[in-house]
Amino acid sequence: MTDKKTEKPRVIDREMALYDLISAQAACDPVIKNAINPHFKNRYADLGACIDACKKALHNYHFAVLQTNGHDQFGQYVMTSLIHVSGEKFQSVVYLVLDRQNMQGLGSAITYARRYGLLGLVGLAPEDDDGNAASKAAPKLEAPKPISADQFQEINNLIFDTETDETKFCAYWKVEQLHDMKTTHATDAIAMLKKKKAQAPKEEDNGTAK
Repeated sequence: MTDKKTEKPRVIDREMALYDLISAQAACDPVIKNAINPHFKNRYADLGACIDACKKALHNYHFAVLQTNGHDQFGQYVMTSLIHVSGEKFQSVVYLVLDRQNMQGLGSAITYARRYGLLGLVGLAPEDDDGNAASKAAPKLEAPKPISADQFQEINNLIFDTETDETKFCAYWKVEQLHDMKTTHATDAIAMLKKKKAQAPKEEDNGTAK
């Protein structure tokens, strides 16, 4: 019989990608309406403002952003993809509606689709830059608490049990060593390691167990 290699559970990659997407969304800057539509006289956030609001946060949490053009039976479209280092992808498609059948009309439609495809995928909405935002007092944020002794011990045990590379583990959570982790990240890390441990293939009983 041919031995079957145990494949890495894909659910771990999906969970890592989701954790990072949630963190990236929380770290995005406001999308400011920085331009004026000359036809409708209304303010809107141009493509540059949309990208500036989220690109840095997405990169910090292991996502690349791609926006590509395509065509299918429904018409031309722009596909926005958030590609995580694990290989997981989050994608959105916006179909093009041209008001002019020339390159300017095509370019405008593509820019529009890129703006709304990116905003929709990242979960952002433009805000008015009328000075009110600057005048509001910034909410007081509590400093993140350091990892507790119990959390540190549990993570240490789980790293050993799952044969996880501690150096790569710390790099993923952006800390130099386990002691540097914060309690909020520690909670997520423990959940991920427990899931990895539960899905690890069981050692087969070869008859030597007593």
